[in-house]
Amino acid sequence: MKKSLIATALFLLFSVPALAAQQTVTLSVPGMTCSACPITVKVAINRVEGVSAVDVRYEERDATVTFDDAKTSVEALTQATTNAGYPSTLKQSRATQE
Repeated sequence: MKKSLIATALFLLFSVPALAAQQTVTLSVPGMTCSACPITVKVAINRVEGVSAVDVRYEERDATVTFDDAKTSVEALTQATTNAGYPSTLKQSRATQE
């Protein structure tokens, strides 16, 4: 009985990180009004722990971000852009398993 309980506990402990996934979201950033704005937005998002890729497009006024959902969240990403002076909202989301 003890071995079964220990095995179950170990399984749960080591399977939790496997549930984390790379997420890719697109944020709408309508406040970008000049060609220098995307640089500020990109730097702000890259400072968020867990972010692995950022593509900011001035023409579309959006940012596509890939991040580890075990380390950060969409809320943290939108807060980072807001703190940099560019409030953003979730535009589109798609989860990718890696």
